[in-house]
Amino acid sequence: MATNMNVSIRYSTFLPVLMEVMNRTTGDVLELGPGVFSTPYLHWICRKQQRYLLTLENHEMWFNFVRKYYQTGKDKPFRHRFVFMKDWEDAEKLINKKWDVVLVDHSPSARRVEEIRKLANLAQYIIIHDADDFKERNYHYSQIYPLFKYRYDFREVEPGTTVLSNFVDLKDFSV
Repeated sequence: MATNMNVSIRYSTFLPVLMEVMNRTTGDVLELGPGVFSTPYLHWICRKQQRYLLTLENHEMWFNFVRKYYQTGKDKPFRHRFVFMKDWEDAEKLINKKWDVVLVDHSPSARRVEEIRKLANLAQYIIIHDADDFKERNYHYSQIYPLFKYRYDFREVEPGTTVLSNFVDLKDFSV
């Protein structure tokens, strides 16, 4: 059965940043909110590189739709784990570990700063989508920026993407 959805190229504007960060790292990856662009890319690159990938989602229909396309057989050493989150507060026990890469693109929008706070000193790179100044009223990213030593803003396309780190100096970061 086919699934119809409205998709915009705007949903992919974080990809140049995500690809660059994936090229700079080798460890575990956390995806907060799967998507038609992020999940296929992360699934296949993590599979190729034998990296653990954890995808969390709170919208049940979307969770079931995305998950069915990226199941990995139990005989495969690569693990892409999908977890349905009834309540984002329950995510803490799953995300409370070291990550090389975190992609933040989940909903509701107000939750993003909560997970970013929790991951500020656990992730080498945190990539946040929809980081344009005019989206501040929805995402409140200004609340979490002071938690980080390093920041890179990618604004060549809209919506913008920001990379944050407390471990990696981003002054020479480019895509």
